[in-house]
Amino acid sequence: MSLPFDPAAIDPEAYGEKQAVLEMDHEEAVEFVREVCTDCGFGIPVEFSPSELLNEKVGADRDPYYVLGACNPEIANKALDETKQIGGLFPCNVIVWEEEPGRQRVYHVSIMKIARLLGTAPDNEAWDEILDETGELTDTLFEELESADAAVSP
Repeated sequence: MSLPFDPAAIDPEAYGEKQAVLEMDHEEAVEFVREVCTDCGFGIPVEFSPSELLNEKVGADRDPYYVLGACNPEIANKALDETKQIGGLFPCNVIVWEEEPGRQRVYHVSIMKIARLLGTAPDNEAWDEILDETGELTDTLFEELESADAAVSP
């Protein structure tokens, strides 16, 4: 399947890509990211380890990889008022993977920005406000991750 656009030509800011590197063990990083998410206004209604699942189910030999499904219920409610399709992208995932022992990458893309790019979210003032709100929350989240004593720039 050929895409109607060149993904490499899209500025990561357009889809809200954020990254940080944490110099700590994987389990410690997952707990730290979970706490920072909560402090920044995100609940974590779902979380799981794809690496554990794949290692168990198909004998993969994957390094630690963990998904924290973050959600701010007030913003999610507003988003569903604007488009029911956004639920196909819920929750907002924050991923922690081990690049090497003692070094974890934290990664996130904005489902709200992706929905706008795909045309499944309206191009209106209400969605602009949702983008602003989620953008402020994720900016705060990654500022906290980057400013922690254990964080370094990616």
